[in-house]
Amino acid sequence: MIQQETRCVVLCAGRLKGKPPEVSKNDFVIAVDGGYKHAKKAKIKPNLVIGDFDSLKKPPDLPASKIVRLPREKDETDLLAALNYGLEKGFKNFHIYGASGGRIDHTLAAVQNLAYLASKGARGYLYTKKTVVTAINKDLKLRGVRGIVSVFAHGGDALGVTLDGLKYKLKDAALSSGYPIGISNQPESEPVYIGLKSGTLIVTYPRGTKEE
Repeated sequence: MIQQETRCVVLCAGRLKGKPPEVSKNDFVIAVDGGYKHAKKAKIKPNLVIGDFDSLKKPPDLPASKIVRLPREKDETDLLAALNYGLEKGFKNFHIYGASGGRIDHTLAAVQNLAYLASKGARGYLYTKKTVVTAINKDLKLRGVRGIVSVFAHGGDALGVTLDGLKYKLKDAALSSGYPIGISNQPESEPVYIGLKSGTLIVTYPRGTKEE
């Protein structure tokens, strides 16, 4: 099993906007189907390429040990299959690029995948042009916030929600997944604190923000 701190970077086939993927030599990189094109363009050598290859049309010319070919008809998306592979290998920290901004159903599925990772004791970060999306089921502190922070209950009510360091504060509140009162908040002081006692929150914050 790998160490918990090791990152799994996942490159999907969607359009990449903003800063390029941040990949270090210690990261385990998974290219999801057409995400392999992004890897080649960025001169990133993936550790694994996974997918049904409807985007690439055929698997890349790599050793068989680096290819996982999925059936076209299946219950899980290629991205979810990649995340499950990472979970099975012991990864707890997933950074996902190219999984938003295209088809809305795929974007919604990617957000649900973040909640799925949280339910497995892992953390996922979905990168858009200017924003990071993540899912939490425990407290979170943010520093260096230079823009909008939003929180949304996911999969039911989020209970005991506290927001501090933001213009619009909450204390021990209940958020419903059908009533988005946590949108478009603004930082006032550091650190920005997001707490909850039970449930799951989808959190969005600007790229460049640091988590504690």
